[in-house]
Amino acid sequence: MVVGIIVLVTLVFIRFQGEARPMSLPDGITIPDGLRPVAFTQTREWYAIVTDDNHIVFFDKNDILFQTIKIKIP
Repeated sequence: MVVGIIVLVTLVFIRFQGEARPMSLPDGITIPDGLRPVAFTQTREWYAIVTDDNHIVFFDKNDILFQTIKIKIP
């Protein structure tokens, strides 16, 4: 059992080791030039993209930008 746990921990470590890869968005979603996404979430009515410059941009399902929020880090 101990050997199994060690193997699992080793596999997880190996899997998550390495360089971070750029995030890819689902097909059909385009974002304005200059924005680099780091996170993505969606609902039935809208989707949001978190950018590397601390903004969250919200789009409706027709790819129309309807809100932008600047995140202020303390």
